[in-house]
Amino acid sequence: MNPVALVTTHGYATTIFIVFLASCGVPLPISVVLLTAGAAAHGGSLNLGLLLLAGFSSALLGDTLMYLGGRFTGWWLLAGICRISMNPETCIFGSANSFYRRGPKALMFAKFIPGLATVAAPLAGSLNMKWTRFLRLDAFGVALYVSLWSVLGFVFARFLKEILGGLARFGHLTAGIFLVAVAAYIGWLAYNWVHDKRFSNVERVQAQELHDQLREANGERLVVIADVRSHGYYDPGMQRIKNSIRVEPSRLKEELIALREFMATECDIYLYCSCAREATSVRVAHMLEQENCRTKVIQGGLKAWVKAGGPLEPVPAGDVEHLPQFD
Repeated sequence: MNPVALVTTHGYATTIFIVFLASCGVPLPISVVLLTAGAAAHGGSLNLGLLLLAGFSSALLGDTLMYLGGRFTGWWLLAGICRISMNPETCIFGSANSFYRRGPKALMFAKFIPGLATVAAPLAGSLNMKWTRFLRLDAFGVALYVSLWSVLGFVFARFLKEILGGLARFGHLTAGIFLVAVAAYIGWLAYNWVHDKRFSNVERVQAQELHDQLREANGERLVVIADVRSHGYYDPGMQRIKNSIRVEPSRLKEELIALREFMATECDIYLYCSCAREATSVRVAHMLEQENCRTKVIQGGLKAWVKAGGPLEPVPAGDVEHLPQFD
């Protein structure tokens, strides 16, 4: 069933459901749905006024829930949104700084900007934007976005239906597009595999193994555990591995000067982060090994260490860098 038939058959419920889920961060083609719904309204299956109201209400409700999630969970929700990023902390902090620099009015146009559309509402909550300001600006942005796509679908309904009809008649073209998308995804996986192969010589260690080793250590070798999480943003009360040191990967050359005292041959440096595939840790380990430093990466990062029952301590106040705040 093509999109026009789907929206025509299920009416407002389909539009409300998909727009709401998309506003809650689910990767769904909200613009295509609104275009299709507008085209259905042109054919008389839907009422354009009711369609605009349904789309506006569901999008605003989804954004509001994301705002509240950001307000009360902060790091947890943003980390979930940024989990597909190679460096979740950089994703969070970079997005927050970018949003903060643009100011609260960025909400008025956030829906039109890929990436920002997903994180704008939870960021507004995390950055402590006042509820009334968020609601006012986001309502304007949602109304603009929903109206534009729905009206475009209504005005160009005939042209849109011809396109969809052509795709239905030439099913092989649709299949070709799908195969290209699949090939692109496989290519992306292959690129990451090749990229990671550069660091295949970096030695990894299980968190449980390191924990057991430290409990049985006799003090003959100096052991240094370095926190290389990819940005200095931490939630209040954030923890790190006990007695670990901070190494900022974005300015590693400067950090190397401070690490010189640990680079003796009788010293082992263990690195940990919270990135997918230990991406930051292996990159930093590779650079340290070029400086003749013996390094290993804790596989699974901080989560694996916690699971292994390793000791923790609060992140020192000097290492804490909070998200900016609007109010």
